[in-house]
Amino acid sequence: MSATRAAAARSAPAWDVARVRRDFPILATLVHGKPLVYLDNGATSQKPHAVIDAVSHYYETGNANVHRGVYALSESATATYEGARTKLARFLNAREDREIIYVRGTTEAINLVASSFGRLKVRSGDEILVSAMEHHSNIVPWQILAEQVGATIKVIPMNQAGELRLDEYEKLLTPRARLVAVAHISNSLGTINPIKDMTARAHARGVPVLVDGAQGAPHLVVDVQDLDCDFYTVSGHKMFGPTGIGVLYGKAAHLEDMPPYQGGGDMIRSVTFAKTTYAPIPAKFEAGTPDIAGVVGLGAAVDYLGSLDRNAAALHEQDLLEYGTKRLATVPGLTIVGTAAQKASVISFVLAGIHAHDVGTIVDQSGVAIRTGHHCTQPVMEFFGVPATARASFAFYNTRDEVDALVEALQGVRRVFG
Repeated sequence: MSATRAAAARSAPAWDVARVRRDFPILATLVHGKPLVYLDNGATSQKPHAVIDAVSHYYETGNANVHRGVYALSESATATYEGARTKLARFLNAREDREIIYVRGTTEAINLVASSFGRLKVRSGDEILVSAMEHHSNIVPWQILAEQVGATIKVIPMNQAGELRLDEYEKLLTPRARLVAVAHISNSLGTINPIKDMTARAHARGVPVLVDGAQGAPHLVVDVQDLDCDFYTVSGHKMFGPTGIGVLYGKAAHLEDMPPYQGGGDMIRSVTFAKTTYAPIPAKFEAGTPDIAGVVGLGAAVDYLGSLDRNAAALHEQDLLEYGTKRLATVPGLTIVGTAAQKASVISFVLAGIHAHDVGTIVDQSGVAIRTGHHCTQPVMEFFGVPATARASFAFYNTRDEVDALVEALQGVRRVFG
């Protein structure tokens, strides 16, 4: 632990993980007759009572469509829906509420930017920079755009620790570069990328930056004004909210210039057969009936996170990362993949001679839930020369005892395979 982090740990209040765990009902579940040890938070996080209750309460007492009714129930639903937008703007420190666009999640957010901003800005011969550690959702939409307009994808390389090579990144910021797309935190390696620095370097050359924040928002205090990124994406289900809802933050100037992504109700100002005019942002990008209950739940998730000491939560997760790294090193034949100096609470690993899927299947018998596979980052697996990894990803409700349960289960895997 660094001196700065140690000082922060001394000054921060103790994290009452037992109390926090009581907020999450699923953590009391038994799996194969054993207590659930849920270590797949990178894929989706569990939901606190506050989120579950908010969604249920909306359907039980407040269900109505938004923006379209003059009756009390619709007006109340609209106020809650737009109130959540205000909460999310504060959560990300956006300048204005209208910079918050509701989407299904990070995947749709990136597709929206690629389809709308990309069509506006990227031409034949231009280059789009993506990093070597990106999730497929931050690769494929740019490939589709590049194929459509004749642009080229350029890859920001990384080293064997799983850190981006900023010297090479600098070289890629040529006059042909039109956009940088990079993850805040790698879902398969845990690397925390230096987004503020990368954005500054890109902006010095007039290149806008999109940040995949799917893993960043649950673990870091995100300030989009400080990062100065042009776009930032959030998936609600990874930050203790419902599935199927998320946010695209975009600087208002970009969003105002961009053409609509989808057409239909709520994104129009007026429609005739001769011409349609569009509503101002954010409505311009929110066609059709939205996931109102999802927005209600996401607003509740933001409220819940706001009730916690985020600094103490982050220190607890860092402790789990450091403790888990040490404990996993005791398992014979285990190699950790991704050893960046700046990491979030994600540990990917391989066991010599044992496929990751077999590892996941066997530890599940002990009630331990981990992710196995390529984690939608096949280029990362190719770079490290492995077909797949097992991944333990921790949240602030996990414990050292659960790390020990994982290690014990992995020792069992070794015994099965001799």
